[in-house]
Amino acid sequence: MQYDKRDLSEAVLLKLYKDLQRPRMIEEKMLILLRQGKISKWFSGIGQEAISVGVTNALNEEEYILPMHRNLAVFTTRGIPLHRLFSQWQGKMNGFTKGRDRSFHFGTQDYKIIGMISHLGPQLGVADGIALGDVLQNKKAVTAVFTGEGGTSEGDFHEALNVASVWSLPVIFCIENNGYGLSTPTKEQYNCENLADRALGYGMESHIIDGNNILEVYNKLKKIAEELREKPRPVLIEFKTFRMRGHEEASGTKYVPEELMAEWGKKDPISNYERFLLKEGILTDEKIEALRVEIENEINENLKLAFEEEEVQSEPDQELQDVYASFEYEESNPGSVVEHIRLVDAISKGLKQSMEKHSNLVIMGQDVADYGGVFKITEGFMDAFGKERVRNTPICESGIVSAAMGLCINGMKAVVEMQFADFVSSGFNPVVNYLAKSHYRWNEKADVVIRMPCGGDVGAGPFHSQTNEAWFTKTPGLKVAYPAFPYDAKGLLATAINDPNPVLFFEHKALYRSIYQNVPADYYTLPFGKAAKLKEGNDITIVSYGAGVHWALGTLEKNLDISADLIDLRTLAPLDMASIYTSVEKTGKLIILQEDSMFGGIASDISAMVMENKFQYLDGPVKRVASMETPIPFAKKLEDNYLPKNRFLIALKELLEY
Repeated sequence: MQYDKRDLSEAVLLKLYKDLQRPRMIEEKMLILLRQGKISKWFSGIGQEAISVGVTNALNEEEYILPMHRNLAVFTTRGIPLHRLFSQWQGKMNGFTKGRDRSFHFGTQDYKIIGMISHLGPQLGVADGIALGDVLQNKKAVTAVFTGEGGTSEGDFHEALNVASVWSLPVIFCIENNGYGLSTPTKEQYNCENLADRALGYGMESHIIDGNNILEVYNKLKKIAEELREKPRPVLIEFKTFRMRGHEEASGTKYVPEELMAEWGKKDPISNYERFLLKEGILTDEKIEALRVEIENEINENLKLAFEEEEVQSEPDQELQDVYASFEYEESNPGSVVEHIRLVDAISKGLKQSMEKHSNLVIMGQDVADYGGVFKITEGFMDAFGKERVRNTPICESGIVSAAMGLCINGMKAVVEMQFADFVSSGFNPVVNYLAKSHYRWNEKADVVIRMPCGGDVGAGPFHSQTNEAWFTKTPGLKVAYPAFPYDAKGLLATAINDPNPVLFFEHKALYRSIYQNVPADYYTLPFGKAAKLKEGNDITIVSYGAGVHWALGTLEKNLDISADLIDLRTLAPLDMASIYTSVEKTGKLIILQEDSMFGGIASDISAMVMENKFQYLDGPVKRVASMETPIPFAKKLEDNYLPKNRFLIALKELLEY
């Protein structure tokens, strides 16, 4: 192996050596502890340390790195106290996730490290968002993100590279090509000679680097990082390397040919570099021994601290509290001037006022800039706020949701417009696994609002008509708003944007231009988790949201003899069960109307909670009315039959007569 030390000082050369030795010796200790049953699992990076050490040393301490589970050296090189890492691996409180996650599934703003999730791909888009935040805040900084060669097969990889290229983001995409995705060799994973060749299709610069040569990694990455700080653009790096142990220890390496293992064993990044430093007179056997003793003592002292730490105790109240970032709602009251406007206008005006209020707020979505979005919500926004803050995106929902997470990690706010709520399925993974879980896992807010134009009764068929709120009310960590009126939409949207937690904000397309209301012209907020009582009555409680509220209102207006409480939920997570309970205690009967299909919808949970908690007040069964258990059809008569609005009165009268 050839080393080029260039003009590197002896201090730098020795630091690189120490940074290589520390993670190797920690791993060797962890493998012993694994066999002793003192840790539960281990993903080895033995043989790949030079990549993590070189990249981390090439970046400045304030620049973000997004590593994976073989990048222990990123964490140790950044100087994270070892006892905290050991506590993390043992699931103890002094780790970074309070025992809620293991391994390297965590981040820490103190060390500008954003850890992985097991789904791999989203972190590439998160790196895009962090880098975009640097560009928008005029920081001369780069972001480095890691993936394995297996992860490059995921759609998120291609989405992230494309977005980074189109937006000229200073991201260094680091592929650790170690030959195997678990046991699957590269020849069964991709059909190009080098993964770096893929950069050409995205108009990106790429490099192939010997990932076992610490000086080649460090020197080239340092030069690339310096260039990117001055001229932002993405670069794809393929590091050729090999892992000398299994995917994780239980996997073993029997699938690897012995001659291949022997060949790469000769390329060990530490022993080869050590021989080079000995030859150069920079290291001596005495220095090596002294360094190993120093590191071994450091490991043992920190292990003692971790082992002496008490096991995590379950505190249910604390667990529930940590699902969401703390948010103190601030009521903002408008002046007396009102405008008689449509739902679509209220959302647009509310969004614009939030853009004026929050200079760090960025809107992203397909066609949201010049075109103003397919529903014209953001028409004129680009002229008002600039193309940097109102950003057209490629068609890549997963990559953009992930980028929104990256923006908020880097101190920004984001609103993402799904062109149609149906299309969120293409970005489902980062919504439910990254946005929803980050605060609970490692105390990181996800200051993202995802706008969801939804709903049927518009003749748009199965892919542009869904009302899929139940996908998200099921997921702890997400908030869900679903206003039915312009007044509520404007105020709730302002609150959603103020809230540091991820919010799915549903906007019914059929209501956009059909529902008018007097709405304050000024900025104002409305609280989440507070339903609105639209009608007062004694015989029955009607609960609904979205378009269902208007169907229920229409039914009551045509049947004036029905005395009902009509409750508009407005938000589904948090859900105002207190208002429902109070009404049911008075009326004794409850019917829930939802546009979503019946099974697994919000009505089912409301029904269950009322039955469990207020059964003694009921004078009849709780009734649910919902759409048919089919996809939403296109033809008018089919869609009319699918939707529950024409069946609601029948069910309502049946319950009243019970």
